[in-house]
Amino acid sequence: MADDPYARAASAGAAIRERLGEHRAVLVLGSGWAQVAELLGAVRAAVPMHEFPGFPAPVVQGHSGMAHSVDVDGTPVLVLAGRSHLYEEHPVATVVHGVRAAVLAGCGVVMLTNAAGSLVPQNGPGTPVLIRDQLNLTGANPMTGAEPPAGYPGRFSDLTDLYSPRLRAAARAAFPDLPEGVYAGMLGGSYETPAEIAMLRTLGADLVGMSTVLEAIAARHLGAEVFGVSLVTNLAAGMSASALDHHEVLETGKASVGRLAELLRAVTAAM
Repeated sequence: MADDPYARAASAGAAIRERLGEHRAVLVLGSGWAQVAELLGAVRAAVPMHEFPGFPAPVVQGHSGMAHSVDVDGTPVLVLAGRSHLYEEHPVATVVHGVRAAVLAGCGVVMLTNAAGSLVPQNGPGTPVLIRDQLNLTGANPMTGAEPPAGYPGRFSDLTDLYSPRLRAAARAAFPDLPEGVYAGMLGGSYETPAEIAMLRTLGADLVGMSTVLEAIAARHLGAEVFGVSLVTNLAAGMSASALDHHEVLETGKASVGRLAELLRAVTAAM
């Protein structure tokens, strides 16, 4: 099992079902999003994520490291308040382990959230932006390595509609003013330089961050429907006189939790 990330994910999925029950969807909370879990609905149970096989304890500030089973208006949702990142020197299989485990536990929808820098001046701090598409610039991909084992889809997944048009439409129906954008996933852990932001703008990016893109690929590979939303916590490097600061990320998240919870409830209702 040590050499098979799918077997590890299946084992973790079984443990999730045993301790937290079955869920229709999983929600991965990014930096500053942790308080959203308690606003979504009734928390039925909670378990530290590191107690499930293959989950390291989150160490990034703003990630509580808890797995919650939440009743969102009658829909059971698994909420993972934390994730692993490439910049922590975790292997790719660990970065996507939570998403794979959740899908193998029965979650047919994967909702990914993050804190992001905005390359669009009018989408300033506090703005939720739906992820329409992505640029994976991390230098990694969960579909490299050995061919997926028998019983799993082959590695060559169609990512044309990676982020579900149906769920994006449901979000816009509830919040017609929501902008959409392309999310550029970078390795991190430093923030980008102004020159790198200029490059990303040329490539078509509207948002930039250090997560999400690998999880989205892994979830889609296993057949899940993917929804993504970024909370803009700062304008990207070179677009503001303010220095980039992780505490700003967390404070913006705290100030926005109410609207973010309403958005996620609207998407859940469309499942």
